[in-house]
Amino acid sequence: MRIIQFSLILTLLLSLGVQARSALEIVITEGIDSARPIAVVPFRFEGVNRPTETISDVIAADLMRSGQFNPTPVVRMPQQPHRASDVDYAAWSKEGVEHLVIGTIREVGPDRYTVSFELIDVVRGNAGLSRQRLNQGQLVQGQEHILEARETTISGSQVRQFGHRISDIVYERLTGTRGAFLTKIAYVLVQHGAEFPFQLAVADYDGANQQILLRSVEPLMSPSWSPDGTKLAYVTFEQRQAQIIIQDIYTGRRSVLSSFPGINGAPTWSPDGRKMAMVLSKDGNPEIYVMDIASKELTRITNHRAIDTEPAWSPDGKEIIFSSERGGNPQLYSVNLQTGTTRRLTFEGEMNLAGTFTPDGQSIVMVNRSQGRYQLARMDRQTRYMQVLTTTSLDESPSIAPNGSMVIYSTTHGSRQVLALVSMDGRFKARLPAAEGEVKSPAWSPFL
Repeated sequence: MRIIQFSLILTLLLSLGVQARSALEIVITEGIDSARPIAVVPFRFEGVNRPTETISDVIAADLMRSGQFNPTPVVRMPQQPHRASDVDYAAWSKEGVEHLVIGTIREVGPDRYTVSFELIDVVRGNAGLSRQRLNQGQLVQGQEHILEARETTISGSQVRQFGHRISDIVYERLTGTRGAFLTKIAYVLVQHGAEFPFQLAVADYDGANQQILLRSVEPLMSPSWSPDGTKLAYVTFEQRQAQIIIQDIYTGRRSVLSSFPGINGAPTWSPDGRKMAMVLSKDGNPEIYVMDIASKELTRITNHRAIDTEPAWSPDGKEIIFSSERGGNPQLYSVNLQTGTTRRLTFEGEMNLAGTFTPDGQSIVMVNRSQGRYQLARMDRQTRYMQVLTTTSLDESPSIAPNGSMVIYSTTHGSRQVLALVSMDGRFKARLPAAEGEVKSPAWSPFL
């Protein structure tokens, strides 16, 4: 049953990936050398018609991009085993490798492949007798060093997605945190001079399988994922007026959620998917409102002469944080949705804006301006300690992976606007420049 369910999920995800090329390419800039050593051995292929994707390459790239692992290059591997009984544990220990991912891809029919893999603990395996036990008086091989062993049959077009699935399994087994390699990102692609210069796109987290959802001659802004990962809310100016649109990413069906005179901006779904926080100026100054999506009933959340914008929900749905100039320069504030109590959250630096909660609700990631530089920072809610995560000078639009491990954001590199990644501890960094044009306003999907 689990295999059937996973096959259905793969089919649904692959329906998005009609364009196989990568529009974004991840360029790792910092943080690999200090990561945990692991080896993803090229999977043995048994058959005639080899899949176009190389599953071991997908897994190794995922683990490296997570910032947690440093995969061993193939040329440095002392051997290329495909099952646990073939592993020379002493040789791998000598290379400093802690874990192995090994496996086989076997052709079982027209465009059908059975993929089996094992996750091996090299340290336990190298302990010798600790891998053996007595069974009815006989010394037999133990299995404690085999952390995972699974087998699934897929189609050739599912190889890349199943590679992401294996990466999720390995990541969770070794870190205790759910992997997010099967997630997606939405973003705005800008191609100046094109007939439709503004495009709303969705791609795999690593930039592969880009799908263009909308092309427009007018600006597109602020994509936001629904909690079930089936819809996007965003701002469009297609009717020469700001509107908040909800679009189903599978059917393409669109509906107008908000089209009041003035500003309609910064849509953000509530955790239960029933409400949308947004910024409206229909009553004067830009203020935070919450709309019931089914009834379109509005509730005004803030009421101040200053500009209030960029709402973000707490994971429990009881609180909204937002940016406001009510204290002078923009800072982050929170409002309790039950009591209406508003309090200031940030005081460090010249300004703080674009706040978003980590999935556990314990920290807030934001854009912090200090000494004229706009950088990402993470503030612990209990201690109020603020850690600067990036070293660039014009960062914006942070969006957090659903497992809380990484932040994707928009920044400038050279003269172009690109996306970038940073780990939650600030150690790992990467850029995702677009193959053509500029890319901005990223939004990381929920778990799919």
